[in-house]
Amino acid sequence: MAHDAMRAAGIPVSIIRSSDIRNGILNDFNVLFVPGGWASNKMKSLGEEGAEEIRRFVREGGSYIGFCGGAGLATNDGLGLLEIERMPTKERVPSFSGRISLDISGRQIFSGVSDPVFSAWWPSQFLVKDEKIDVLARYGDALTDAFSSDLNVGDVSRFGSWETLEDVYRIRLDPARLKGEPAVVEGMYGNGRIVLSLVHFDTTGDANGQTVLKNIVEYLGTGESKTFDYKDADHNPICHSGLSGLLCDPLAAGTTPEDLVACQAMYSSAADLIGFGERNFLWFWRTPMLLQWRRGVRGLEYCTLYIMLKKINALLADGQTLENDQNISGLAELRGLFDQFVANAEQLLYLERQAMQGSRITYEHCEDDEIKKLRNLLFSASKSHGGLFKDVISRLDMLLFDLLSRP
Repeated sequence: MAHDAMRAAGIPVSIIRSSDIRNGILNDFNVLFVPGGWASNKMKSLGEEGAEEIRRFVREGGSYIGFCGGAGLATNDGLGLLEIERMPTKERVPSFSGRISLDISGRQIFSGVSDPVFSAWWPSQFLVKDEKIDVLARYGDALTDAFSSDLNVGDVSRFGSWETLEDVYRIRLDPARLKGEPAVVEGMYGNGRIVLSLVHFDTTGDANGQTVLKNIVEYLGTGESKTFDYKDADHNPICHSGLSGLLCDPLAAGTTPEDLVACQAMYSSAADLIGFGERNFLWFWRTPMLLQWRRGVRGLEYCTLYIMLKKINALLADGQTLENDQNISGLAELRGLFDQFVANAEQLLYLERQAMQGSRITYEHCEDDEIKKLRNLLFSASKSHGGLFKDVISRLDMLLFDLLSRP
């Protein structure tokens, strides 16, 4: 999502990895952009050596931009670049997603935006601890097409009671709790400037977001000769829409027919898995890039698999080649792991669908032993995922990095 948004906005971008950061690549850049995704996974991927490289980079005058999880990475819970803590889950609205207005107070980075409506995708919330930190924008009202968990904001506002639903769901749901809370902040770490946003200005197709992306680059003074850098410390979705097939023809030099067959087969299986969830009323396409799923199942993980495989196949169809020998040699093993994941995922989703009919179920809570066993196999007990999904997504991440890194 971030990569496509940067390209659409005409911002030059290079993708780098945590290992590159540990090896000193930030010396070649002026700005580091860390997109969404689990901040905890990014920290694990960076390690202390990589984390200290980022601190040094910013301290010595580099600029840092973080969106959502990338913003969380810069707080006291991560790199400690700004004196900000993330609000405990029990005290915040943990499952808000969709369009929301911002109070922008005429800030420079919002120049050219007449109707300040943007998208937030399951953001954390900031507790700003340093009065020197400047709040550039605060949350306003959520729009009626937004969701809190699997509840449509407009529908609940017309016919329901957030207070009653919060008792049922046992989490805070009312998006009015967000109003006035910091959404975009700016601060300094040493000589470096930091802009953190809980709003996704990189949402695909968001004209307002593209305007802000350009403004941020201009605001940070990168200039024409400097490079704006997108950094992926773990895995982050590259999102595209629909379920249409892709033909990988003509065959690109360096990529064998077997490679294409493996990638096409995984993409087809991923599309079938998405279709399985649709016909069992577990999710629907909320936007051209993101699913909306029912409470009780994971959705983002399945969506991520599908959109990454779609992007991989699209790049191969456009003539990109797999040039990393380790990625090519491991495709057969990856396909085997992926087939195993899909087979177990369909069984899990079916059982979860049935469990919804008669008991309380969340993605992490269920009394059914078979469901718990399958969940642990596929995702582990970690909210930020593990298990077989982690094995598959890590390998897909390297494939996608290989393809996107080609000139």
